[in-house]
Amino acid sequence: MNDSMLSKKKDEQTSLLDSWEDVGSLEDLDDDSAVAIDSVKSSADSDPDPVGQVEEWLDVLGNDQLKKKVLEAGQGRESRPQKGQNVVINLKTCQKDGTLIEQQTNVAFTLGDGDIIQALDLTVQLMEMGEKAFIQTNAKYAYGIHGSHDPEVPPNTDLSLEVELLEATDAQDLELLPPIEKIALANLKRERGNIHYQRGDYAFAVNSYSIALQITESSSKVDISPEEENELMDVKVKCLNNMAACQLKLDHHDAALKSCVSVLAHQPENVKALFRMGKVLALQGEYTEAIQSLRRALRLEAKNKTIHAELSKLVKKHSDQRGAEQAMYKKMLGNPTSSTSSTRKDPEKSSWTISWKWLFGATAIAIGGVAFSVYIAARN
Repeated sequence: MNDSMLSKKKDEQTSLLDSWEDVGSLEDLDDDSAVAIDSVKSSADSDPDPVGQVEEWLDVLGNDQLKKKVLEAGQGRESRPQKGQNVVINLKTCQKDGTLIEQQTNVAFTLGDGDIIQALDLTVQLMEMGEKAFIQTNAKYAYGIHGSHDPEVPPNTDLSLEVELLEATDAQDLELLPPIEKIALANLKRERGNIHYQRGDYAFAVNSYSIALQITESSSKVDISPEEENELMDVKVKCLNNMAACQLKLDHHDAALKSCVSVLAHQPENVKALFRMGKVLALQGEYTEAIQSLRRALRLEAKNKTIHAELSKLVKKHSDQRGAEQAMYKKMLGNPTSSTSSTRKDPEKSSWTISWKWLFGATAIAIGGVAFSVYIAARN
């Protein structure tokens, strides 16, 4: 596959997923794009298109933001590629004003897997074999609000694309795929997921990671060495970890927790999984379990400032919550401690008062008796 379309430069591929920094909040995906891949074919198939006839602009999504025009007709509607097939195209990418961005030949990708910008994923499946088409797309179906470093595309840039469909073949059976190729394919899908994550397209990132997981988990009818099995497991764990990060961004807490648990089932001391599980549990209000998970992570990386900060924040929050709960319980029960203690003090005070009265009375009687005895003795 073409590296410039399927992955960024190596230093950019490192991705914030593999660091301890969080990506800022980005805008949500649009609903019309989420359902487009499954619905676009049916809308395009409604009108017959004889071979050789050049059509006018086709509004692919019905929102005037993604349009396709045939420049040179292909081999007929039956030659259109299907979702899941591997396709090869020639591609010329320009800005709307005609400024050339890049020109590529033999760009290969799997149709519908999110391996390429959404505009191409949606429109190439409407092309006939050998067809040349002109495509105009809004930025949100191309490189979005962040743009791209490879190719160099400014943020919020609408694009004009010239596309020629060269080839469409069925994907190879994963069970028959040599282990080295399977590992490479799984990594390719994972790296594409990283690119989606960096752009804030978390739902598309989850889709790419899910496809990579399916590849790593597929059975094999060819021999595979223990080393190759370990490599596949490593890719699987990375995908699950990255998926948990995306699910956290999407507020899919149960799914994120499940992904973390899956990682820890294979690698019980995976620090990133422990850290993210702690964050998920905290968001679910399970503070005790969250603190335990973060402490486990901290024991493994004692100098990690991000874990320290998250744990300190969580411990304080948990303490504040317990204090608030205790105050609420006292209020509900009418502060029984103080009333009980005051009740206990009253009888004690009364008993001491009575005792002192008897003591003074007895002393006075004794003194009187002695004085009277002295007086009688004096008279005698």
